[in-house]
Amino acid sequence: MNARPRRLRGPWRRALPVMLATFALVLGAAAAAAAPGYPAALSVATSARTGSTVRTAGAASCNPHASSLSPSGPPQVTSGSFMAKIRARGHLIAGVDQSTYHFGFLNPLNGQIEGFDIDMIRAVAKAIFGNPDKVVYKAISDAQRIPDITSGAVDIVAHTMTITCARLQQVDFSSVYFDAAQRVLVLKNSTATSLAGLRGQRVCATTGSDSLIVIAAAKAIPVAVPYWTDCLVLLQQGDVAAISTDDSILDGLAAQDPWTKLIGPRLTDEPYGLAISKQHPDFVRFVNAVLQQLRTNGQWAASYAHWIGTPVPAPPPAQYGG
Repeated sequence: MNARPRRLRGPWRRALPVMLATFALVLGAAAAAAAPGYPAALSVATSARTGSTVRTAGAASCNPHASSLSPSGPPQVTSGSFMAKIRARGHLIAGVDQSTYHFGFLNPLNGQIEGFDIDMIRAVAKAIFGNPDKVVYKAISDAQRIPDITSGAVDIVAHTMTITCARLQQVDFSSVYFDAAQRVLVLKNSTATSLAGLRGQRVCATTGSDSLIVIAAAKAIPVAVPYWTDCLVLLQQGDVAAISTDDSILDGLAAQDPWTKLIGPRLTDEPYGLAISKQHPDFVRFVNAVLQQLRTNGQWAASYAHWIGTPVPAPPPAQYGG
């Protein structure tokens, strides 16, 4: 993939949390006003693959790891396809995060949104246009992800979004491109060792995230905000005792604040997918073909090493349900 600026160091790294929080809080007020409540109630089951818990919707049976459509072959823009419509428009429209360090964040040095999720989108744009820069990024909150897909406001969402059975009733997903697990972030002087030890205390997550369900199940008090950097500010100010969400997100927050630490075991299994409207199954198959190329040509590994670090694990193997 194209070269990226080196990770921030020195004063820029120390200033990054404040900058990200500022951007998030500016957008957050509007998002909070329109944000829906907690996600629909989900049940918890054990994943035979990882031993962690996964969430399912009611009695519906599905496998989030094998719920997507298989590629029809190498990624090709065929006449009459949704990809052809995107090409005719001249750019891909992607809903992304701008405040999750490592995955989707606004780099204050160059004004560009960057990260592991952004690399996935750039690869899709390159497959459509031959140019990874043909993307219009729409910065959205967790709560906006599904509404923006179903309304057609964006073509695709890359936003550390866990594939769940409840969400699969509303949108389609690509195959799994990243595996995360819910954990807990606290200040270094905290005596808590797990989410169970935070019973009755305020724990932060974003509105629209499935993390709120796990927090409530542990008898902690869920505090919902629009953006993860809002959670970091609340933790720094002592307004919450912890943040609980995917370890991929928490690692980015911890990198911005050296006075924090991750605690506790893996609480859930969080397979990430790229969200796409159910109206465009051809685009789902196309995106899965792109992701398969990234798994096999070394680009997934290169992106992981650049944004997340080493050692680099094997990418999640592609599994399909249709």
